[in-house]
Amino acid sequence: MYDVYAIRKDFPVLEHVVYLDNASTSQTPKPAVEAMNEYFFRYAGNYGRGAHRLAQQTTEHYEAARETVADFFTSEPGNVIFTKNTTESINIVAHGQDWTPGDHIITSMIEHHSNYLPWVALRARGVVLDLIEANQEGIVDPSKIERAITDRTKLIALSHVSNVFGSVQDISRIVKIARKNDVPVLIDAAQSAGHMDLSVKDLKCDYLAVPGHKGLLGPQGTGILILRDPEELRPTVLGGGAVEWVRGCEYELLEPPARFEAGTPNIPGVIGLGRSVEYVSALGVANVKKHVEMLARIAAKKLAEIDNVTVYGPKDRAAVVPFNVAELNPHDVSMILDETSRICTRSGYHCAMPALVSLGINGTVRASFGAYNTAEEVDLLAGSVSLIATSLV
Repeated sequence: MYDVYAIRKDFPVLEHVVYLDNASTSQTPKPAVEAMNEYFFRYAGNYGRGAHRLAQQTTEHYEAARETVADFFTSEPGNVIFTKNTTESINIVAHGQDWTPGDHIITSMIEHHSNYLPWVALRARGVVLDLIEANQEGIVDPSKIERAITDRTKLIALSHVSNVFGSVQDISRIVKIARKNDVPVLIDAAQSAGHMDLSVKDLKCDYLAVPGHKGLLGPQGTGILILRDPEELRPTVLGGGAVEWVRGCEYELLEPPARFEAGTPNIPGVIGLGRSVEYVSALGVANVKKHVEMLARIAAKKLAEIDNVTVYGPKDRAAVVPFNVAELNPHDVSMILDETSRICTRSGYHCAMPALVSLGINGTVRASFGAYNTAEEVDLLAGSVSLIATSLV
């Protein structure tokens, strides 16, 4: 197990706040920031464009980051596409294949809007969408997914961990069901990457959509899409850096992943992401998982013991703890926590409105934990919420 108090020195902002909004974005460690600074100060050039030394160094560092990410997820570098976030990764899948009227997609009612709206939008092209309901704890029953599959089902798209409830879906069973029925699977790993061991080789999913800025501790504006077979998807953006040749109105695309990364990419972000992935690897994903789940489950228990406080989600949760204080507006509670205790939480629908509305909940306060959070911060959260619950309700 790593020393949480030692690594906190790599995140200077933690000297000023209690940061419990990691499901939205995590803090980035000094080594990753230093890697980005090194790019700007020592070899900044464009990726894959130019024979001069700076362009070559830039390309080498960029591709080294791709190899680091591929190793982390036990994939091949050629199957790793860098994007700007999970939202873009999912949209590449949504718009990178041909859909015909009557094609069928299965997802759930508790998805983040990023794994919900792209599929809803395809209804305009005649695609049929099945929205599977979850139980009150945010768990989707795999048997419901199996029953929903038809001979026109072209994709199952599900979040591994709910960003609203912290519930963990039985992805292994769902993928087995999909494989049995020859249906591709997209996994939204926004809340599990970096907190859980995700091996594409073991998962056998077709698409893995990952943010750089959450559990991987990378900078904002970075994301990853890992493809099982890059040839089954077409690029959604064309331009410089994606083609082998252009003659008149004809062109030939480069081999993956270059064909999916047209234009100048977020070079410093990707380099920083590569370094942050190395940082998480050094901590040990199993260690991070144990730590964040311990904190979340202790926090959920302490909060549930406070009068007038309701905690949502399963007992065996991931790093997310949503709660409400009686009839108080979640935004007000979150603001009070910030103003009185410097505790940063998220409030509202968490970009997953159907999830909360389907369960009759009009927003929550959400505390979410990262590798650098401590038990003392959990105690401070519980004490601060208790004070709000007893003084304002």
